[in-house]
Amino acid sequence: MAPLHTERTDDGVVLLTLDLPERRNAMTEELTAAWAEAVPALAADPGVRCVVVTGAGSAFCAGGDLSWLEEGGVLGVDGLRARMLPFYRTWLSVRDLEVPTVAALNGPAVGAGLALALACDLRYAVPGARLSAPFTALGIHPGMATTWLLPEVAGIAVARDLLLTGRAVTGTEAVGLGLVNGTFPAETFLDDVLGIAHTIASRAPVATRLTKVALTGGGHASFDAALAWEAVAQPVTMATADAGEGVRAQRERRTARFTGR
Repeated sequence: MAPLHTERTDDGVVLLTLDLPERRNAMTEELTAAWAEAVPALAADPGVRCVVVTGAGSAFCAGGDLSWLEEGGVLGVDGLRARMLPFYRTWLSVRDLEVPTVAALNGPAVGAGLALALACDLRYAVPGARLSAPFTALGIHPGMATTWLLPEVAGIAVARDLLLTGRAVTGTEAVGLGLVNGTFPAETFLDDVLGIAHTIASRAPVATRLTKVALTGGGHASFDAALAWEAVAQPVTMATADAGEGVRAQRERRTARFTGR
């Protein structure tokens, strides 16, 4: 059985499902290798318009393989660093996709699994999903850029709370903390999240990709930087055929049919 399933719809929405339910979709070497192949392939595909990541079974992702902790004394600092850095970069490559990405937290997102969700542009969860970053409870420093991703998504106060206590929060509480964008009932969860993905996929691809770039890393460094970027990016999109289609569709009160040109 493949540890990662890829499904694609006609409108360019791609669903990536971590499929190791018996391991709570932990980031095993096999799953990591499959991810390393899948994400670059999506990046090279101009027909992709939105990517949704979810987990099979009752969990989103239980994080890294804990057996690595047991090998720490054998590998030493240099050996562990040589293993961890490529691991981080492989999983966080989802952040480099030019199209919007959505994490569908169907269950627990723990440690590196939470970092994977934070690396996506949007996050939705079932109300009872448990999100946690229990690194210090395991005796280790946070990894996979969690000390960057948590403050970027939810602010430094929330990052301090979750990283220093290691406590878990539910999907419902995570909305109030800014960790997730919303919750949907478990019964309709994936369909509801895919509905959002289809909405994103229906928007003009060039404008959407450039908007994602503009918001990367928490947005522009300054007001003037935003003006400078938009003074170029907006004219680029105004010169596309999709801009003309968008105006016509607005006037004709119909749904625009964007082609990415």
